[in-house]
Amino acid sequence: MAKRSTRGALPAFSARLRWRTRWPEWVGYAAGVWSLAYAALVLGLYLALGVAGFPFGEGDPQSALSVLDGVQAETGAAVVAALGLVGSTAAVAMARTHGRGVARTVLLGVSWTAFATLALVIPDYRVLMGVAYVPLFVFGAPFGWPAGSFFDVITWPLVNQFLCIAGGLLWAATAVAYSRRTRSTCGNCGRADAGWTTPNTAARWGKWAVGIAIAVPVLYAATRWAWALGIPLGISEEFLREGQEVGLWWAGAGLATVAVGGAILTLGLVQRWGEVFPRWLPFLSGRRVPIWLAVVPASLVAVIVTSAGLMFVRLTLLGTLFEVFAFVDEADWAALAPELLWPVWGAALGAATLAYYYRRRRRCVVCGRGGKGTGRW
Repeated sequence: MAKRSTRGALPAFSARLRWRTRWPEWVGYAAGVWSLAYAALVLGLYLALGVAGFPFGEGDPQSALSVLDGVQAETGAAVVAALGLVGSTAAVAMARTHGRGVARTVLLGVSWTAFATLALVIPDYRVLMGVAYVPLFVFGAPFGWPAGSFFDVITWPLVNQFLCIAGGLLWAATAVAYSRRTRSTCGNCGRADAGWTTPNTAARWGKWAVGIAIAVPVLYAATRWAWALGIPLGISEEFLREGQEVGLWWAGAGLATVAVGGAILTLGLVQRWGEVFPRWLPFLSGRRVPIWLAVVPASLVAVIVTSAGLMFVRLTLLGTLFEVFAFVDEADWAALAPELLWPVWGAALGAATLAYYYRRRRRCVVCGRGGKGTGRW
């Protein structure tokens, strides 16, 4: 019997496959539409509202946190519009599988650069804070805590960063799909029989990644809980008292609790309850945990944590960290030092999530490769 080929498998089966299985067919077009729509949105808001409608540089009240600090709205809006046109053209070319040799390398370079810029470089720690504050506002609302309005946190520059992350993820998926098709592997699963992607091998290196992805947020949480309990761990007595007077440390303890909750969920990537719902859960007891239920949120958190950490690293290398966070003195090292490890946290969480996916994925419905995902813990 002739060996089953994966070339052209996706188009052959596309008529009867679900849209999410056919994602390599449409994701490039989605990235192109996003590029045009985003450019039109930014340019349109700038023309309608002036500087207030431009989400970067002089239009961002907290631009000191951003890598685009100092960008002028007039110039920036024109650059965004131009990049949107270039990006949409490149995305459509990749969706149509154009390019060989040098052209292929250039297109892949454009797509991965777009992902890194949009999802990791442009966003800052405000995205992470915005996500972390959601459960605080939800559960604290009956008690009038935390102080202020949720919409004081969710501003247009922050919403713009969420849009950038969404676009960056579309570009990453476009790069993956294009790379697979131009290498004649299955566009849906990309299996190439690499040893490190087998379930049992992924289970081994995934444990190390999970360990690191748990250790970093626990270290961060330890400092914040210590301050809430009145212990000046890594900060001065004066700074501790200032935070106690305004209730700052209780907000920090809340964020630390969210971080530890995330660490516990990360542990599920290598535990049985991360694959099968535990018995005490009503209606779900004994059912398999859908892969996407773990992979999607963990991947998003990995990107958000990495981008936040890169901001702290950048400000540290530029020597402006204590200028931007002027309320923190250099003697209060624990206030900012744990954040420098966030890129490690994000990278480890991304690797742990990938290992979980490799360990659990089943036979591909397009090319028929793979087994039933029985990697051991």
